[in-house]
Amino acid sequence: MKTHFLKLSALALSLIVTAGANAQEKPESPKLFAPSSAFNTWSFGIHAGILAPTVINGMNDFTNWKADVGYGATLKNQILPALGIQADFLAGKLKADNSRNWGNGLPPVSAFDSYETKVSYAASLSANLTLANIYWMNRVNVIRPYMTAGYGIMGYKPTTKTKAGVEAKFNAGENVKEAYLPVGLGIKFGLSNAINLDMGYTMNFVDGDNLDGYRAGPQNDKFSYSHIGLEFNLGSKSKTPLSSYNPVAALQDDYITRNAALQASLDADRAKHAAHMEEMNKERMRFLNDSDKDGVSDYFDKCPNTPVGIQVDGAGCEIKVTSTTTVVNPVRVVVTEEDRRIVADAIRNLEFDFAKSTLRSTSYPTLNRVADLLKSKDFSLKLAGHTDNVGSDAANLKLSKDRAESVKSYLVSQGASSSRIEAIGYGESQPISTNKTTKGRQDNRRVEFTLY
Repeated sequence: MKTHFLKLSALALSLIVTAGANAQEKPESPKLFAPSSAFNTWSFGIHAGILAPTVINGMNDFTNWKADVGYGATLKNQILPALGIQADFLAGKLKADNSRNWGNGLPPVSAFDSYETKVSYAASLSANLTLANIYWMNRVNVIRPYMTAGYGIMGYKPTTKTKAGVEAKFNAGENVKEAYLPVGLGIKFGLSNAINLDMGYTMNFVDGDNLDGYRAGPQNDKFSYSHIGLEFNLGSKSKTPLSSYNPVAALQDDYITRNAALQASLDADRAKHAAHMEEMNKERMRFLNDSDKDGVSDYFDKCPNTPVGIQVDGAGCEIKVTSTTTVVNPVRVVVTEEDRRIVADAIRNLEFDFAKSTLRSTSYPTLNRVADLLKSKDFSLKLAGHTDNVGSDAANLKLSKDRAESVKSYLVSQGASSSRIEAIGYGESQPISTNKTTKGRQDNRRVEFTLY
């Protein structure tokens, strides 16, 4: 027994060294819901170990079992991450004698002193259940315990020997063919993407009492096989074996990847928005600022830094009064229906950027007609800005004033006289409709034009 153990240990060491020499980096795991073609599903294994005519729960018809070497091969198709169908082949020898008493102290009563059975073949088809793919806390299934159970046919040749040394071949030396049920446990170690170290123990229950060449009673014979070997994953080296795939880990990876991509997109949009807002604020300040306080914004002022109190035209330049200028009596101003229609069109088409005082370009055509009207007739214009009640009173008052000033600045830029335009902000103090509805709040957000 000691000799067999040493041989098995040496075999295990050589298998590990061989597998380590062929180790390679683990490929990228397939995405969630990947088809079976994305995995390696077939594998081939070779193994060797100890055959014994006993199992955990009992022996056969001889009192002293002896270990001998067995060997075999496997071919497996993994149909699910946790389940494979495996074909097994096994051969070797079984030995035992009656050199000991039974466990109850009684000596054996048998016509034979020992036997040796040559297992010519034992072929079975089993289900292989990988437990590591059920225990989801194992993110990477490098160590994979498994269970097997199946059905097989075996052929064997028993030879018995009496105490006098007389040998007898059971069944005239021909193979005895019987069914058997293999049930086993094992563990696999992933040495690389292509190779696994396989260690296991299988109990085989024979459907008959002929395995030791001696029919001692109604019980059936059994034998065990402890093995160690290598399993080689067949297929492309760039693919992941289905037996080591963890769907829950793949789900987590997919979530992390999508979340990172979404976060990166969100950060990029925020940066773009911040840059856009900074540019808008710069334009707004250029549009609203009036450094020389002449009533014309810096954006339209062609004559900056005019002295305070100087009368200027729509371009911000000083109006020079010559000695020949004559003062005439003011003429009564008459506002016609056509004039009111022009102003009404301007009010209807007036648009600002959301929550800003920046005029949108869609407002320019109708405001240009108002500017022409102011230039062609001696009209004065009052601009009154109003808001709804959303936001603070101070913010609404400022916004209404800024919007009225924006309209004035644009009209002045088109040649209207700054001195004839008055811009006032009333905030939310003069609603014309209820602020409890969307329509009402929209009506309250307005700039009123009054010609006189």
